[in-house]
Amino acid sequence: MRVWITLKLKLFCLGQKSYLGREFYQYSTAAAFEEPIKPPVNVEYNQLLINGQFVDAASGKTFPTLDPRTGEIITHVAEGDVEDINRAVAAARKAFDEGPWPKMTAYERTKIILRFADLVEKHNDEIAALETWDNGKLYEQSAEIEVPMFVRLFRYYAGWADKIHGLTIPADGAYHVQTLHEPIGVAGQIIPWNFPLLMLAWKVGPALASGNTVVLKTAEQTPLSALIVAKLFHEAGLPPGVLNIVSGFGPTAGAALCSHMDVDKLAFTGSTETGKVVLELSAKSNLKPVTLELGGKSPFIVCEDADVDQAVELAHFALFFNQGQCCCAGSRTFVHEKVYDEFLEKAKARALKRSVGDPFKPGMEQGPQIDAEQFEKILKYIRSGTEGGATLETGGDRLGMKGYYIQPTVFSDVKDDMLIAKDEIFGPVQTVLKFKDLDEVIRRANASRFGLAAGVFTHNLDTANTLMRALKVGTVWINCFDTFDATIPFGGYKMSGQGREKGEYSLKNYLQVKAVVAPVKNPAWL
Repeated sequence: MRVWITLKLKLFCLGQKSYLGREFYQYSTAAAFEEPIKPPVNVEYNQLLINGQFVDAASGKTFPTLDPRTGEIITHVAEGDVEDINRAVAAARKAFDEGPWPKMTAYERTKIILRFADLVEKHNDEIAALETWDNGKLYEQSAEIEVPMFVRLFRYYAGWADKIHGLTIPADGAYHVQTLHEPIGVAGQIIPWNFPLLMLAWKVGPALASGNTVVLKTAEQTPLSALIVAKLFHEAGLPPGVLNIVSGFGPTAGAALCSHMDVDKLAFTGSTETGKVVLELSAKSNLKPVTLELGGKSPFIVCEDADVDQAVELAHFALFFNQGQCCCAGSRTFVHEKVYDEFLEKAKARALKRSVGDPFKPGMEQGPQIDAEQFEKILKYIRSGTEGGATLETGGDRLGMKGYYIQPTVFSDVKDDMLIAKDEIFGPVQTVLKFKDLDEVIRRANASRFGLAAGVFTHNLDTANTLMRALKVGTVWINCFDTFDATIPFGGYKMSGQGREKGEYSLKNYLQVKAVVAPVKNPAWL
């Protein structure tokens, strides 16, 4: 499913018209000062989900989850801790060792996952509204892209459940040799706040299709959508204990999950710094295998033959989509010197047209950042850019006095050693860098500790082929960006992680390979 292209919010591949290219006044900021729109949804679930039941935290503690539009409390959510992780892991272990999920036929698992996808589709608007309320992303994005893609991912993995199999292997001698692909057991999974639903699907989908059970810790900023979809999963017939949801904080619930001796596998999406901690906790416990999808500082390369108008639009999308809160955001915009000046003026003009305001209001392009911590972090990076000698072309400040809205920001005269060119800002800050030739831009693009993704904008096939092979990243988008599909693997090189999610490759994260060897007497053939 070319979800970013076929749905209403379109990417800007060559020859396509811009869906986001409508006219707005400077930042269209009025919506940031209006009273927030009342979300068309109520919060029904705010407890932990353990062994098929919603329960309070063992400690009785709760924590607030906030509306990024205002900073006000939406609701209080159960705060899971070590004891709750122990309860959830025990439920998942029993469901794996004694329950029906790994023992039922793969076709039966397929039917349950498909029923779940149908239920989510039926509740699309409700789930999307909850996601937007808790996260601040555009409601149109949630309802028309992310929930449908969530459904597509689970239908994709439902189709894989009965297609997982081993091999029969010839060996030297009279032996029958086969491999079994077995579920790994209890999977501990930790998801981030920027795409709560999609990250749940990326992890839970392949784990359950492979016959595993799951304990999933949600991000403390966005705990709500996972609870409603988990409830629907149980309505679809998922046995108790197969999927357990614990909300809580990293140093407590997250660390307990990573250190647990009865967890067989970890999958984590988040910052590189936290990813290192996850690896360390795994190594210090039972050396459970770990899949990591971590940070990025992705280059977006505009070559000298580019159609500048198209390149500006695509580079704008590559950076500003989802308020810039994307691990693969095209946050280093390299522009060839022949088109640099024209690109910069048009990139500045495009940022000035960007509509910023209440994500529930139709026509908005940018909502608030996730919380006060991320808001202040972004503003700190903006200050470092101006103090470090970069030219602030536009933006650079907050919008309104309520919530976490930031002006779309563009820097020019950026040098590779500046923090805004090296660090993952995770916000609406575009840095534009000039280059002279391919050798130079390849060297500079690769001179990063990250290697998650890259974008290339060119009409020249030879240039595209050179760059796609030279860039040390897990994904290269050519004349498009953020083109995600259930079938396309995603993951990084270097400190952007290890392993791949989505597609057939993701199934390997949740399977063990067992070799079975038996002698064959008087074989008719070998």
